[in-house]
Amino acid sequence: MQWISLVVILLYVIAASAISARLFHHQGPQPRWSTLTGTIALIAHFVLLNQSIFAAPDQNMSMTNVASLIAWLISLSMTVASFSLSSALLLPMVYGFSALVVLINWLLPSVHMMHLQYQPALISHITIALVAYGCLIIAFLYALQLSYINYRLKRKQASMLHSSLPPLMRVEAVLIKLLLVGTILLLMSLVSGFVFLDNMFADGQAHKTILSCIAWVIYVATLIGHYQFGWRGKLIIVNASIGAILLTLAYFGSRFVKEVILGHI
Repeated sequence: MQWISLVVILLYVIAASAISARLFHHQGPQPRWSTLTGTIALIAHFVLLNQSIFAAPDQNMSMTNVASLIAWLISLSMTVASFSLSSALLLPMVYGFSALVVLINWLLPSVHMMHLQYQPALISHITIALVAYGCLIIAFLYALQLSYINYRLKRKQASMLHSSLPPLMRVEAVLIKLLLVGTILLLMSLVSGFVFLDNMFADGQAHKTILSCIAWVIYVATLIGHYQFGWRGKLIIVNASIGAILLTLAYFGSRFVKEVILGHI
């Protein structure tokens, strides 16, 4: 499995480098080469996930494996989205992050075995939660892109932006759609957790539930502010960032300490 991890890391780095090196080139990035290497990286990453999560009769849903799965989902989504909306500014970050997660999983493997095949309700809850988190993290990435483009435009440096980068208004429209879908999925995740799980406020779970609820309230307020009061720009970017931070702490905060830090002391 080590050699597969190395291949995945190298492919992601090559794809990210191919895009970054020509980000502001007058001809733009070379889509064929970056798409090819990125696609192969995604396939190899999927094989790696299959081996690391389903290597035993049960499922190894360790924090590092879950992070790797989320990174793969985000990379896959952004690669597919790049065919309709230029993601030249985001794909290097996404691929680079995926390479980093695979590297951490390789160097600091952890084990958290679960019996998901006997708990269909739990499978539904985890699936919705992962998709919701991935969607809202992608929204956060679009918020970063929106902030960058807005920064350049306000300083009259639009000439530094390559034409392959998407228009400001289109990025904002995609960001709002992602926030809307992610917020609905996050609500479904919370509801399914309260319905099917008995320990949403137990020790080790309470902080996750509370932070997720706070993040959901922030996302709802942001959407209401946008549709009812015309909130745009900086306020949406800040709220999307705060929500992403809260969800990341909720999903990975305590597990990172228990599985990665304490688990390797």
